[in-house]
Amino acid sequence: MKRLVVMVSGFGSNLQAIMDACRRGEIQGQVVAVFANRKAGLERAREAGIDAVYRPLKPFKGSPDPRAAYDEALARDVAVYKPDFVILAGWMRILTPAFLRPFGNRVINLHPALPGHFAGTHAIERAFAAWQDGQIEHTGVMVHRVVEEVDAGPVLATAVVPFEPGDSLERLAERVHKTEHRILVEAIAGLCAPT
Repeated sequence: MKRLVVMVSGFGSNLQAIMDACRRGEIQGQVVAVFANRKAGLERAREAGIDAVYRPLKPFKGSPDPRAAYDEALARDVAVYKPDFVILAGWMRILTPAFLRPFGNRVINLHPALPGHFAGTHAIERAFAAWQDGQIEHTGVMVHRVVEEVDAGPVLATAVVPFEPGDSLERLAERVHKTEHRILVEAIAGLCAPT
């Protein structure tokens, strides 16, 4: 049974998908802790009886290098849980080598775009604008290993999300999020499968 630490910044709908899949046995793993830099997503973890850890950036603002100081402290806190994998399920901060180094290639990210497209924030909005301009016919979702370059690590899984006639940003976002839940669970299940 693999040990998973999940990191979130939002309301935790992807976290919920992971916890549900673990409970159903689709993922041969257990969420042992949830870390958040915003409090919203921690309620789901608390309700499930999982350690919920709030780690805002603010206390590190006075450091000479706040990002590295934050990431070093965060890595130490996460390491206490001895995770097999650290899952970024809507974590909205770029992690520095100070966080990534201790976990090697075991940090996994979900990104609402296909490889090589719309790296970074607001990927769904940027894809929608590109579709409206006639530049693309579909977007998608990927799960990848995290490297220093944003959204550029080795890809574990992808899924295409087509645009529909008369689409709205809200309808597209809803389809992307449903696809995220499915593909993230599939990718984690693969990582946790007995060898």
